[in-house]
Amino acid sequence: MESFLILYPIITLVVAAVLVPIVSLIGKALNFEKLREAFTIAGFLAALYMLFNLYQELKTVKDGLLTYRIEGFGPPFGVIFVVDWLSIFMASLFCGLGLMAAIFSIRYMEEDSGLERYYTLLFTLVTGMVGVAFAGDFFNFFIFWETMCVSSYVLVSFRIRLWEPVEAGFKYLVMSTFGSLLVLYAMSYLYGLTGTLNFAYIAKAISDISTPTILYFLIGLIIVGFGIAAAVAPFHTWLPDAHPAAPAPISAMLSGVVIKAGVYGIIRLLALVLHPAPIDWSIFVIVLAIFACLTMTVGNVMALLQNDIKRLLAFSSVAQIGYITLALSVGLFGGVIGIYGLTSGLLHVMNHAIMKGLLFLCAGAIIHAAGTRDLRELIGIGHKMHGTAIILTVGALAISGIPPFNGFISELAILLATINAGMGLFAAIMLANIIIGFSYYLKLLYMLVWQSPKENLQNVKEAPFSMLLPMAILAILCIVIGLWPQPFIDFASKAAESALNFTTYISII
Repeated sequence: MESFLILYPIITLVVAAVLVPIVSLIGKALNFEKLREAFTIAGFLAALYMLFNLYQELKTVKDGLLTYRIEGFGPPFGVIFVVDWLSIFMASLFCGLGLMAAIFSIRYMEEDSGLERYYTLLFTLVTGMVGVAFAGDFFNFFIFWETMCVSSYVLVSFRIRLWEPVEAGFKYLVMSTFGSLLVLYAMSYLYGLTGTLNFAYIAKAISDISTPTILYFLIGLIIVGFGIAAAVAPFHTWLPDAHPAAPAPISAMLSGVVIKAGVYGIIRLLALVLHPAPIDWSIFVIVLAIFACLTMTVGNVMALLQNDIKRLLAFSSVAQIGYITLALSVGLFGGVIGIYGLTSGLLHVMNHAIMKGLLFLCAGAIIHAAGTRDLRELIGIGHKMHGTAIILTVGALAISGIPPFNGFISELAILLATINAGMGLFAAIMLANIIIGFSYYLKLLYMLVWQSPKENLQNVKEAPFSMLLPMAILAILCIVIGLWPQPFIDFASKAAESALNFTTYISII
């Protein structure tokens, strides 16, 4: 079904990005500096409202697919926007966490200069991610992908007066650009094989390809290229530098949703575009599962060794991507097993976005109050920041897989899906990693919350309300999803079924 509503969230975000500098100037003229921040929050709320309208329209469509093609530039050669349940699922996370980051930034970023650039880049970052989720062809996909990447490089290096953000941003740029080039090469080769950039037409063409050997190489390029963006080990080395160096709201965005854009790329291209290919997919099930186990083990072991709170959380993100990648490997089975595996993975994509966004915001509030990231200097700070301590405890227990929080639901689902697929060894490795993860989060809570505060923290005060509010919202979501998971499981299941239903996608386009 054709619908111009598809473009509304993207248009809203783009217009907001363009207007931020103008609104900032008006705010200065009116001596109301926070007008810029109010406008940013309103912009994200408007984008979420547009997404909700799109969600409501998608519910009325029998095949669960909305499209919009520019007149005269449709497939197989022109660009097309396609929205299914997977697109809505991912876009909701992107905009939702963007809103939380914007609210948190009101007080956290107030001492920085150039904030009109900061909020413009935040809108541009989310625009790129939403565009990636809505793209139905490689041209659209890559334009929005680069929009997302360039915005994230600059945001990591936003505090350019300091050397650490500049170095981390450059490292991120180099590694991410290499990953993008690998994906671009794979896209170019697929265009050469099929004569089209449209996802559906490529999927249809490669289902009849007579010499599929080259596809093994191209799928490898896609896994590595998007694996760099998703911080899959051993391509994760940019992340522990970039996330601590970025401002805390941007760290929350990077770990919460930006690396999930790489996960989305793997799902969309392997489950939809390339899955009809006549190749042995069991090879890639094992390859992804091995990458997953390496990623979760490296992430958790390295997190154990950290004294920097943001580096600890960054390595934890690497580990969590390992859990998600294991679920994706089960998703490649297809059929009921594949849907179950991908549902568990997408549920954890959502839960991790909420939990890690929450934890990075908590870390930002603590660093803002104490002026240090060193855990040894932050011992007992929870006694001075009671609200932050409670919220941090919720986030830490949730991401450790402790019931009744949301992390327990999705981590258990991944374990059961992996066992159901006959991959018991990989499930055992994941279970061991969950225990390791719980140990360093228990250590984190012991140091920050349970011990008596150090003398250097005597003057520390609780975070302001604008920081506590988004943290509290995310903490409440951790509890609500843990206690009432069914609606969220159903949403993830719809997204998984939509991602794996390439026959309907191809026939409609």
